[in-house]
Amino acid sequence: MLSMDDQTQTVGGVRLQTFKRSYAQILAGDEPWYPLGKFMHQFFGRYQSYRAELVRESIEVPEDVTAEQWQWAVWCAALVEYLCNKYGLACPDWALDERYQLSEPWYYDEAGDLPEVQAELRAEAPEEFARRGVFCEANPYRNKYEHQSRRTA
Repeated sequence: MLSMDDQTQTVGGVRLQTFKRSYAQILAGDEPWYPLGKFMHQFFGRYQSYRAELVRESIEVPEDVTAEQWQWAVWCAALVEYLCNKYGLACPDWALDERYQLSEPWYYDEAGDLPEVQAELRAEAPEEFARRGVFCEANPYRNKYEHQSRRTA
């Protein structure tokens, strides 16, 4: 088993893609799905034994956060709670902070401005997202490592 260097947050020479790090990269201008994708690869892949470490540290939201950056902060908090609930991890306090709410609903779908799409997303969004005003599909992340064809291969 690989061991973690606590000072550098590295495992086997690879830096952990924590939520704190992912959100900082979003703030720096990265397309959000790039750092979040790297996080998910580690969470579901080789670094599963470090799941608690990947979600532990609070994201750092600047005082002058833009509306889009705030949406992604709320998404991050919702996703941490969702993953912790799904995989039996203790959810860190930062992700449960009531401030992670949107004042206007966010329908995460290319056709999210259509009333029928909004109704569908409202009906299927996981509770961890919906109560924060984020409406997305029922399974916002598909774990390719748990996909049926990979388990039998």
